[in-house]
Amino acid sequence: MKRSILIALALIALAPPGFHAAAPVSYRVSLPEPQHHWMQVEVSFTELADGPLELRMSRSSPGRYAIHDFAKNVYDVHATGPDGRELTITRQDPSGWTVGEHGASVTVRYKIYGDRVDGTYLAVDATHVHMNMPAAIMWARGLDDRAATISFLPPDAAVAGRGWTIATQLHPGSTPLDFTAPNLQYLIDSPLEFGPVAVRQFSVDRHTFRFAAHHTGTDDELNRYMKDVERIVREEGAVYGEFPSYEPGAYTFLADYLPYSDEDGMEHRNSTVMTSSSTIRSDRTRLLETVAHEFFHCWNVERIRPRDLEPFDLDRENMSDELWLAEGFTQYYGPLVLQRAGLVDLDSTRQTLTTLVETIVNSPGRTVRSAVEMSRMAPFTDGGRPIDRTNWSNTVISYYPMGGAIALALDLTLRERSDGRITLDDFMRAMWRTHGKPGGSREGYVDRPYTMSDAEARLAEVSGDRAFARDFFSRYIQGREAADYTRLLRNAGLLVRRRDGGRPWLGDVRMDSRTDGARVSAQAPANSPVYDAGIDEGDTITQVAGQRTSSAEEVNTAINRRRPGDRISITYVDRAGVTKTASVTLVENPHVEIVAVEAAGGSLTPAQRTFREHWLGSQVR
Repeated sequence: MKRSILIALALIALAPPGFHAAAPVSYRVSLPEPQHHWMQVEVSFTELADGPLELRMSRSSPGRYAIHDFAKNVYDVHATGPDGRELTITRQDPSGWTVGEHGASVTVRYKIYGDRVDGTYLAVDATHVHMNMPAAIMWARGLDDRAATISFLPPDAAVAGRGWTIATQLHPGSTPLDFTAPNLQYLIDSPLEFGPVAVRQFSVDRHTFRFAAHHTGTDDELNRYMKDVERIVREEGAVYGEFPSYEPGAYTFLADYLPYSDEDGMEHRNSTVMTSSSTIRSDRTRLLETVAHEFFHCWNVERIRPRDLEPFDLDRENMSDELWLAEGFTQYYGPLVLQRAGLVDLDSTRQTLTTLVETIVNSPGRTVRSAVEMSRMAPFTDGGRPIDRTNWSNTVISYYPMGGAIALALDLTLRERSDGRITLDDFMRAMWRTHGKPGGSREGYVDRPYTMSDAEARLAEVSGDRAFARDFFSRYIQGREAADYTRLLRNAGLLVRRRDGGRPWLGDVRMDSRTDGARVSAQAPANSPVYDAGIDEGDTITQVAGQRTSSAEEVNTAINRRRPGDRISITYVDRAGVTKTASVTLVENPHVEIVAVEAAGGSLTPAQRTFREHWLGSQVR
């Protein structure tokens, strides 16, 4: 008997007397002209009550926090009643259509265009259909709890070229091209790849993992890649001590490694989408880092879920105060897991740690926004594209590296204060036990999402010190302080030092060479001498210390002849054409790097060696 039928029978058996399950919403997808990047969708709503039928296209997508307005690619919309007669449709807003008068059933047909292969949008062409559901399906307000069925018609054989199959986290239906979802939240969170996918499968601790790849490599390359994916899965399972219960019976990786793919990764409850124009052969490590990041999300954010994001609102942007944890801690664990799995060396990890520390120590944005406030910027920065100028380079740090730097500080602090007995892994397990593992009373939902105070309480619980937890949150998450990374990393035999110690620094100023000088082409960094001097985007530097300059190279050459503390004059022409001269005091270049003590000519102490091995070594037992 089909698993989906068994599930349906079980739900009926558990239902109270007199219960009647509403008829599912039925979708039918066909591909008349995939070469022109559109598909035909037919959706049937039955057993409708009286009153207007409000049809919607999502404005946002699970895994994204900004507005994307997917209705912009919908056209040729028609609605008919059970007798086939056309029904009147009105348009109440850009993302909605209303069928005012109708009978017990309505069938809606529309075309939708899509030509972007990434985690957010729809892509239709003669090689495949790559579908993020919010970008493709229309739904009806008030019918969220209805089950859904979705069926696909294969493209013309001449277009498809070779056999197409479907990979998805949706529950299987009666044929390989039919699928079901228990409700709208689950349906909308279920991406799908329809095309010539190559599927590999492995098991870890009685859990099944499928990797569905649409790629240009060889079978042997994919087979070897799977061994690395399995090592990642095992290491991340060790962080939490167990895997979630994947409702369809398996977790599915959906990978599009194609020349026409955009770079992206998107988490979902029981699957992930990973897209790249790189190949397994050419950029293996970076692709594996995306695997590690996205798979970690099947715990952190999909089940250990901020209350702000549960349930996900498809009609608006979704703002959360906790993206520093949901995304940032995941950003920390991705590269860490690659190190623990033996897929990168210490030098690669050193470079990753340098990026995290640099981000939080030397980015001017930390002085004006906390990690919480950076998280709240996601509706503007997560795929948003303002056409007006912003000062984000001085006021915004991505919650990914900022949260990653906080995770690094917390991990090293917990290890330091407990002599290695308590780590960030323990904190993540506590979050999992309390907020993720209990699951949801409905498939696709989380019953115990967390708040900021919940996360602080878990830290107090793990550390055994409520005052420590309060202090850490107050200073580094709700406040704007940076941890003492120099001291913390020294415990692992890693040194934080100035990358260009003793060198003068005017600022990381982008300049274009012009005949009349070096034009500042981007906003001057707020923590720099050039900013303090009043020079900014659109100004043209013509002289440095009395020497004429016409290029960025000449400006830098003139600066490098000086020393930190030297005071020099800079002549520039502002955007209004007014010539001005500013007095600038150079400072020492603030940028840092992290190096292993042994690479700097020293040697590891036994304590440092133990600390490093416990932190960066495999956790799989």
